[in-house]
Amino acid sequence: MNRKAKAVWQGTGKDGTGHLTTDSGVLSSTPYSFKTRFENEKGTNPEELIAAAHAGCFTMALAFQLQGAGFTPTELATESVVSLDKDGDGFKVSKSALTLQAKVPGIDNAKFEELARTAEKNCPISKVLNAEITMTFTLSQ
Repeated sequence: MNRKAKAVWQGTGKDGTGHLTTDSGVLSSTPYSFKTRFENEKGTNPEELIAAAHAGCFTMALAFQLQGAGFTPTELATESVVSLDKDGDGFKVSKSALTLQAKVPGIDNAKFEELARTAEKNCPISKVLNAEITMTFTLSQ
C-alpha cells in the first residue's frame, strides 16, 4: 500500500508560501508557510499533520488491540502534541505526547494499560517517528 501527498513551495523559507495536496483530496491546496508553522496564521504545518497521523494511527491500533482481547470501546479520544525543538542549526520533532480518554466497558486498568502500551509501541506512525513517544490515559466504564 502506498499513500501520496504533494507539497509545492514558492519563495524563500521565511517569506514564501506553499500548499499541500493529498491523493484522497482531504487536503487540497491547503496552505502552509513559516507563519502557519512558527506563528498562528490559518493553515497547517508538518508537525500538526504528524500529530493528527499519530493520534489516528494509535487510536485505531488500540481499537484493534481491544477487539482482539474481546472488548468494544464506547469511545477512544486521543490527542497528540508534537514538539518541534531547536536542533543545532535546524529543528527536529523531539516528542509526540499522546493523551487518551477511553470508555471501555468491562476492562480493568491493568489489562487496558497493557493493550494501550502495545498499541503505542506498534502503530506504524510510532514506529516511523525518531522521537520520544509518551502516552497517558484516563479510563472510564
